[in-house]
Amino acid sequence: MTEELLSFRKTVMALTGASLMALALHSPLQAADVTGAHALSLFGTVKYDKDFPHFDYVNAEAPKGGKLRYAAIGTFDTLNPFVVKGRPASGVTFIYDTLMVTAMDEASTEYGLLAESVSHPEDFSSVTFKLREEARFHDGEPVKPEDVIWSFETLKKHNPFFTSYYKDVTKAEKTGPHEVTFTFSQTGNRELPLIMGQLYVMPKHYWEGREFNTTTLEAPLGSGPYKIGNVKPGQSLTYERVADYWGKDVNVNIGAHNFGEIEFIYFGDPTVALEAFKAGNVDVRIENSARNWATAYDTPAVKQGKIVLDEIATENSSGMQAFVFNLRREKFQDPRVREALNYAFDFKWMNRTLFYDQYTRTDSFFDNSELASSGLPEGRELELLEPYRDQLPEEVFTQAYKNPESDGSGTDRQNLRKALELFKSAGWEVQDGKLVNAETGKPFEIEFLLVDPAFERVMQAYLRTLERLGITGSIRPVDTAQYQNRVDNYEFDAITASFPQSLSPGNEQRDFWGCASGQNPGGRNLMGICNPVVEALIEKVIYAGDREELVAATRALDRVLLWNHYVVPQWHAAADRYARWSYIKHPEPAPAYSSGFPTIWWDARAGKE
Repeated sequence: MTEELLSFRKTVMALTGASLMALALHSPLQAADVTGAHALSLFGTVKYDKDFPHFDYVNAEAPKGGKLRYAAIGTFDTLNPFVVKGRPASGVTFIYDTLMVTAMDEASTEYGLLAESVSHPEDFSSVTFKLREEARFHDGEPVKPEDVIWSFETLKKHNPFFTSYYKDVTKAEKTGPHEVTFTFSQTGNRELPLIMGQLYVMPKHYWEGREFNTTTLEAPLGSGPYKIGNVKPGQSLTYERVADYWGKDVNVNIGAHNFGEIEFIYFGDPTVALEAFKAGNVDVRIENSARNWATAYDTPAVKQGKIVLDEIATENSSGMQAFVFNLRREKFQDPRVREALNYAFDFKWMNRTLFYDQYTRTDSFFDNSELASSGLPEGRELELLEPYRDQLPEEVFTQAYKNPESDGSGTDRQNLRKALELFKSAGWEVQDGKLVNAETGKPFEIEFLLVDPAFERVMQAYLRTLERLGITGSIRPVDTAQYQNRVDNYEFDAITASFPQSLSPGNEQRDFWGCASGQNPGGRNLMGICNPVVEALIEKVIYAGDREELVAATRALDRVLLWNHYVVPQWHAAADRYARWSYIKHPEPAPAYSSGFPTIWWDARAGKE
């Protein structure tokens, strides 16, 4: 992980629809029982009609071929990305198709890929997908309802994220020669049709006789635009575009999947990966270091225009990146302790000294969107919070949340005094220069688990401030495999983590903040939150009946999360930073909700097929 903890794997997940999507189902024709709809959307009538030729944001004439080389950090030991075990290879989801595809220029909107059409009853108690008869796996076998059902059941069984994500999906059944229907446990969950549209469909016949819930370096069978080519375990992995890909002429794929090959080259250190890019051995780099962006690209290749530096802004929520403290450990369970740790974080100094003033402090789990709480709760948001007044911090109702502001000196005495007051009220005191528990005498110690050396300077700066409070702090660098294993099993004091958000939050909030997620290995509730008010508000978000209700419920959830001080918020940038060699091209302007990398980028050196 790097300064912003953005990874190519997250980019891939966002582009392929495995992350966070929409709420309501609409088609140009509104009806009590929507049938034959070609698209799913949150915001009313969709942009594209059924027979649209291609998305507006793609280059429909982009040349096919060439090669994209991209750096990955660490290693990999499995080509199955859907199980908790092992370290999956980057980009493996390229080999799979989903029922629907996310539009990059519409918020929370999907169009059919494997699914030709979709329907649901007015109460959202189920959803039915009709599969395209021409859909095929790479071995020529048709994609059948049985494959869809097996994929759903297998993912729900073996992956904690999907267990939570599909919690309200009780049954999948074949309801026609090319139809599959998902039945939901409750009515009114408008997000579930879209969630099921994101389902990765795997071949049941391939996995029969093979162990799914384990690591493997045998290339799995897929149905997507790419297949796995050359594999050098732990070193590199190449994906080859499928020449006879069944879906290459489907409108959602026109202008997409342009590279003939995509190679992920693994490096043990981000600094080495940067040098490989500048040497021309890597074609594109997502730059997650403010220092690198400010200082590392002063090279002849940039001055000559051979390397192009792009800042691509989107209209998405910036989500939350933060220092996360493990509430499963007693010393972090008092919210006053966690608030004190926030007072010790001098973002203003860090931004000026380390980040070249490139960042803004994050004040919300849904920052940079209308979903972020602000001011005092009022209207519908206040109505949602009132029943839980006795279970919530008083500040939820009386103060607007804002992170502590420092004087930027790196040693703000006023903030440090406030931090010590909070520690004292929580039962900690300074003895002989050390912060200790007033009852047991046990010192307050924090170990930060670290996987990326580039982030060490940030943690060191934070530790210097913590030491002024008498806290004994340390950094534990580990390799990627150890890091993933320890995080999956919640074996840490503190880490840096990110919680990306869409403009239509829903079922994924259970995995971020739900009690059950924090009790299962591999969940994303890294803090270990188990708060009945949070649980109740998550359900309000999921079952919001319209946009107004969704916004109010999300703001209420945001406010409760903030005032419980579960994390120390870090920062976000106004745009994503890409460094690319000039022969790698992308549409301009980029679509509103994604950079499109690498799905709609292309290699200008390639000839037309």
